[in-house]
Amino acid sequence: MVTLSVFFDAQFWVGVLEIVSDGEVRVTRAVLGSEPTDAELYALLLREGIALLEQAEAAPPVPAGTRQVKRPNPKRAAKLAARAARRIGVRTTASQEAMRLALEARKKEAATRRKEEEQAKREHRREVARRKRLQRRRGH
Repeated sequence: MVTLSVFFDAQFWVGVLEIVSDGEVRVTRAVLGSEPTDAELYALLLREGIALLEQAEAAPPVPAGTRQVKRPNPKRAAKLAARAARRIGVRTTASQEAMRLALEARKKEAATRRKEEEQAKREHRREVARRKRLQRRRGH
């Protein structure tokens, strides 16, 4: 099942595309900017729908199953309630977990790409310096 949820996230309107299949959730996120109309959403899906679906399919899956919670003892319940009250507004759902994992994966890819580019620059500089050194030696 594929769903697109649109909501206001602090500054911008955001669209979250969720793919639920075989008890797993895969998610991707698209920043929409100002509040989109139905026609703009339809145009967005026509224009970028395939790319969004491919991004969601490439995202790491997160189990979507519901948890069975045992009844904690009263002291433990009070501690959990106090902890929940401290982080008001912070919820983790399967969609948010999937978005977090996808973001971490993109960060790792970007870091490895940056390291490779830096290494290539160092190699290039080393090669240029070697050529200059040889040129100087030949000139004498």
